[in-house]
Amino acid sequence: MKAEYDLSGALPNPYIEQSQRPMTIDIDAYAIDYFKRKADRTGIPYQKLINLYLVECAREEKKIAFV
Repeated sequence: MKAEYDLSGALPNPYIEQSQRPMTIDIDAYAIDYFKRKADRTGIPYQKLINLYLVECAREEKKIAFV
């Protein structure tokens, strides 16, 4: 095995997006507005931010607080 590999010509994984499934979901306007404000500050699309947050919740098995 080499000590170092040259990955400068590497391409992104074309299959990474296949792990996502499109769906329709009802989300409160307040939550959408929150993520849109975060998107404006970070430059990350709000849909991606929502997905990142949901994945984080799932990985950490966060408990849901019913209001």
